[in-house]
Amino acid sequence: MLQYLQLSNHRKMSDLQKVSDQFSAAGQVSPNTLSQAAQAGFQLVLNLRSPDESGVLPDEPQEVAASELHYTNVPLTNTNPSAVEVEKVLEAIESLPKPVLVQCGAGLRAGAIALLAAAIEEGLTPAEIEAKAAELGLSEQPHLQQYLEQFVQKNRSV
Repeated sequence: MLQYLQLSNHRKMSDLQKVSDQFSAAGQVSPNTLSQAAQAGFQLVLNLRSPDESGVLPDEPQEVAASELHYTNVPLTNTNPSAVEVEKVLEAIESLPKPVLVQCGAGLRAGAIALLAAAIEEGLTPAEIEAKAAELGLSEQPHLQQYLEQFVQKNRSV
């Protein structure tokens, strides 16, 4: 069984962090993490990293496939992603098999996207989104908090 960890004080995540029943987040995955994710019932790994980011595994799609998981890459800028980029990722998630493991370099983008996807799927209220962001350690990240706040404002009637 996978162990889910909160973001540590240095805000880098190497293990999985459960956001909801359908979405978890992680920093750069390893073959061992992928094996554990497959055993835990994940269907897909969504990589938010661009191929030119440092530390990207050159054979990541093959590593994911070897773990019998599906793989999708939808790059999201790691500093100040645009609303258009965020919307593109969220739209892509709608059609992906679940549960999804969202991953990026340190796990922050992955955590924010997993939270937003869970909020959409579960119809979370703005207060619930804000509480979950604080629980996940995302409310302390200004560039991620901006997108969470925009999402909450856009969905006030949820």
